[in-house]
Amino acid sequence: MTLALDAPIVTEQRTKAPLGRLMLSELRFMFRRPRTLVAFGLLVIGPILAGIAMAVATSVPDTNKPGTQVIEGVAALVANNGLILPVFVLLLCMVMLLPMLGAMWSADAIAGETSTGALRGLLLAPVSRVRLLAVKAFGVAVLTATAVLTITVVGILAGMAILGGDGLLTMSGNTLAFGQSLGRIGLMAVLVIVQVWAVAAVALAISAATEHPLVVMAAALGGIIVFTIVNNIPALDWLHPFLLTDGWNSLADVLRDPMPTDGIMEGLLRAVCYIVIGYSIALGRMSTKDG
Repeated sequence: MTLALDAPIVTEQRTKAPLGRLMLSELRFMFRRPRTLVAFGLLVIGPILAGIAMAVATSVPDTNKPGTQVIEGVAALVANNGLILPVFVLLLCMVMLLPMLGAMWSADAIAGETSTGALRGLLLAPVSRVRLLAVKAFGVAVLTATAVLTITVVGILAGMAILGGDGLLTMSGNTLAFGQSLGRIGLMAVLVIVQVWAVAAVALAISAATEHPLVVMAAALGGIIVFTIVNNIPALDWLHPFLLTDGWNSLADVLRDPMPTDGIMEGLLRAVCYIVIGYSIALGRMSTKDG
């Protein structure tokens, strides 16, 4: 028996993993985490509890106690104005809850998997560092957007069921129609999503530089607290345009009619700059030899 010396030699080629499959796998992995399920459970319960609290707190008492006029004024603002609930809850969650979730998911995306060794296994697979960062950033972006949309949808349903009404009473004193109200609420949700993406981008950059998820959360939330404090110091007003939290004050302009757009556009542009800077730093870190 002779061997054909001129037979072609079959070599095993390393192929790239499909990007779509990687993204779907990342979403399944992140959405199935127990902490993610707990977070979404809180996001569902939060607007319902807020609606009940607003309905109970603004019920006008029968006795003439001090503060009754204030309660009556708030009750007049909330009564039959249930569509204000999602806006109120989004503004409330934007203070700390949503940034904390964005920082937590960014910390788990890179630093958490680096500490457990899961990220090293992905790098050994046919996945480049740039594609890996893109998949992680996509997963965090989808989670944060889903969190904001969950609050918005539950807030709309809870507000209409608990507080009633089919319009939105603005801070200018006029009432918007149902379609216009949903448009304002949708705009509010989009603005909040972009702001949370900015926090998540900075947290992802920190996550790419450490193996400890708690360090990422502490640095991100600590930065937000420092920014908030500095933003309330008039002597440092020259620094305010560079602070991410400075744009959060203009989110309430969605409730004005006509709606001023200067502050909203400035905060949106600032958030986009933070997103670009954060992902650029994360990409630079992931692209290095020891990243």
